[in-house]
Amino acid sequence: MEDSPKTDPSKAGKTHQQGAEDNAPKSGERPDQGKAPAPDHYRSDPNRTHVHAHIPAPDVANAKYEHPILAQPPEALTGLRLEGREKIAAGVTAVIKSMQFSWTEGGVGRGTKALLGLNQKDGFDCSSCAWPDPDEHRSVAEFCENGAKATASDADDKAAGPEFFARHSLAELSRMTDRDQNNAGRLTHPMVKRPGDNHYSPIAWPDAFDIIAKELNALESPDEAVFYTSGKVPNEPAFLFQLFAREFGTNNLPDCSNMCHESSGSALSPTLGLGKGSVTLNDLHEAEVILIIGQNPGTNHPRMLTALQKAKRNGAKIIAVNPLIEAGLVAFKNPQDFMNPLRALGALMGDGTPLTDVFLQVKVDGDMALLRGIMKHLFEAEDMNPGQVVDKKFVDEFTVGFADFEQNIRNTSWEEIEEISGISRAQLLEAANLIAHKQKIITCWAMGVTQQRQGVQTIQEIVNLQLMKGAIGKPGAGTCPVRGHSNVQGDRTMGIWERMPKTFLDALQKEFNFTPPTKDGFDVVESIKAMHLGHTKVYFGLGGNLLAAGPDTELIAEAMRRQKLTVFVGTKLNRGHLTTGETSLLLPTFAHVDIDMQKSGHQMTSCENSMGVVSQNKGILVPLAGDQLSEVAIISGMAIATLGDKTKTDWVAMTENYDVIRDHIARVIPGFENFNEKLRKPGGFYLPNGPRERKFTTPDGKAHFSKTTLEKYEVAPDQLILMTVRSHDQFNTTIYEYNDRYRGIHGERRVLFMNPADMASRGLKAKDLIDITSHYKGEERRVEKFVAVPYDIPKGNVCAYFPEANPLVPIGSVAKISNTPTSKYVVVTVVPTAVNNDLRIKEREKMMEQA
Repeated sequence: MEDSPKTDPSKAGKTHQQGAEDNAPKSGERPDQGKAPAPDHYRSDPNRTHVHAHIPAPDVANAKYEHPILAQPPEALTGLRLEGREKIAAGVTAVIKSMQFSWTEGGVGRGTKALLGLNQKDGFDCSSCAWPDPDEHRSVAEFCENGAKATASDADDKAAGPEFFARHSLAELSRMTDRDQNNAGRLTHPMVKRPGDNHYSPIAWPDAFDIIAKELNALESPDEAVFYTSGKVPNEPAFLFQLFAREFGTNNLPDCSNMCHESSGSALSPTLGLGKGSVTLNDLHEAEVILIIGQNPGTNHPRMLTALQKAKRNGAKIIAVNPLIEAGLVAFKNPQDFMNPLRALGALMGDGTPLTDVFLQVKVDGDMALLRGIMKHLFEAEDMNPGQVVDKKFVDEFTVGFADFEQNIRNTSWEEIEEISGISRAQLLEAANLIAHKQKIITCWAMGVTQQRQGVQTIQEIVNLQLMKGAIGKPGAGTCPVRGHSNVQGDRTMGIWERMPKTFLDALQKEFNFTPPTKDGFDVVESIKAMHLGHTKVYFGLGGNLLAAGPDTELIAEAMRRQKLTVFVGTKLNRGHLTTGETSLLLPTFAHVDIDMQKSGHQMTSCENSMGVVSQNKGILVPLAGDQLSEVAIISGMAIATLGDKTKTDWVAMTENYDVIRDHIARVIPGFENFNEKLRKPGGFYLPNGPRERKFTTPDGKAHFSKTTLEKYEVAPDQLILMTVRSHDQFNTTIYEYNDRYRGIHGERRVLFMNPADMASRGLKAKDLIDITSHYKGEERRVEKFVAVPYDIPKGNVCAYFPEANPLVPIGSVAKISNTPTSKYVVVTVVPTAVNNDLRIKEREKMMEQA
């Protein structure tokens, strides 16, 4: 394998490409998957009973007067400046922003070294999104702007150590913005907040493990503990985390997937037999038509734009479905073109590569109706051109349920389709005409779909569309759920799930000689409810920021306060570390970019990307001075202290050499045979994927069409439908800056995007201060002091950033089957902040006097 710039600095800045490997699949070829097919670990159960206990809505607006430690970001405005919406994503601005952020956070030397090792075959995996890397060559700059920001943040040369926490109480820290908390520096020492304390103070690792062990072993039942996982956690520590939880005796393993692509797995498993997507990166290059539904690649998965550009240059048509017209769906200037002499001038001066051919600006939650409209047109086209639109041969050979599905689509009225979707019959025909005579079709989707009330059913309609066209299991065609965090898909593969199937538990029992619990555990929503109701006493978070990622922020905060012990493992400070249980531990760990040295030497971990490729992650930067431990070492230390003689697992051996962990994984999880050998191949390896080969691992071996129910929801005349989104300067809950330049927002995050007509009917002007109240089953939640921004969004819909708007999302409002919070469907009303202001002041003064 050729050297990357990380090992040969002379290659930096040149148009060097990492060489193609002989075993890498080329465009149009199918990858070697090893033994196939292996079933996925999603176990969809439409009849599953969730925790339905009703918890009254928290007093969101007044919580800041009740608790000195703020669970919500401060209300202080940071200075909004409005500009026009940008129409081209990336370009030279993205390059400049990447360099600025990298050099500011980690310094020129440290920041540059980190970027040169990012996503290289002999480097480390990006800690942000899970978009796949090319199988063949990789460029010197194999990263995007957001990946550069995430890596720079991880490579930060500032330390938030004991002195920092001695200077600042938890209350003071909570009054920092989320950006300033992240920018405080890397966590370097284990810290503890003891009962009654208002500061974190240093603690030795053995003492920290002793606190965890005593609290866990004092529980009346192992189910009184919750073990939460962030999608940033690599495979090896994720496998150990679920192993420890199950040896301890519980399946309470909620993770961030419960809040994002749980709906995808719940829809894909019963229909195709695999809860993951079926395409490879090369398939996107070969596609004739690509649908992008409920996804904003320019901000959330910028490297996807390179694949879309290549597809367009190969002749593909793109249909975009989204309530907001995003720059990354319109046009793209590839920063890599600046290094190509033939394209550099065009990349600098031109308008970029146009991406979308048909843009359908759907209403929030209207995607199912829209898909039905497209398929209704396709059936009408099939009537006029028998055998040319629907792939009857594929349907007859590989599927069941087609007749009921077809009748369901044909019986849906155009009036219903147009009203719910907000898209005209003529516009839907334009999209259908692009699809009708094509077979290489890929549908991509993300949380704009999964976080709807009918997210699972909408994805079932996506599968229906792919199946009726025979557009699965061949080059250039298939399903593409675009995952968020770097290893959110891999964590599920490793067993991070509250409902793992018997086959996995049996394999775990055979390998580690213990009896795993079989009772289903709590997912995220159920965990929050159980914590709030006093059914649990210990919360352990392996990375992430559940407080800011989850729904109903103030309810989560109260749930945390009711725990005897909260434990947070992280790399940098976030708001979730501050709202704690009676005792709280803050434990510093390594990031992907850090060198992890153990007894056997420099360790590597692995991650699984959105398309089922498992590749190595090997840090290249010396960690900051301090007392950090790897995630593996933290989990093993906790396990040894807690389980004692009850465990037969050699936790020490696994900590000293991660190859030992991978040998265990190879014997437990199908597709990971010879894990250590395959991981060391440049670029990693593909996991088995049945649908990719038209091997559907459903009980009857067939792909299943679905007959869904299209539901219409009524709202009052003054009510609007809110969806939450990221800004361009954030990844998940991590805030890098206050800007969202593609949408023209600078210097502020507390904004609400509104249709100008909706603003006018409420007497609002641009930059007016407003309060937003959500309404759910007779209960209200109110956030104050947001700024109204006129924007091109469907009438009746509004949009705000998370985590600022998460307090409005009711804990009880979830997607059917998947139990995913409905952050893409929140009923709200909007009023000027000044309304009833005198009354509010009096109420607050009375509350403060009582406090």
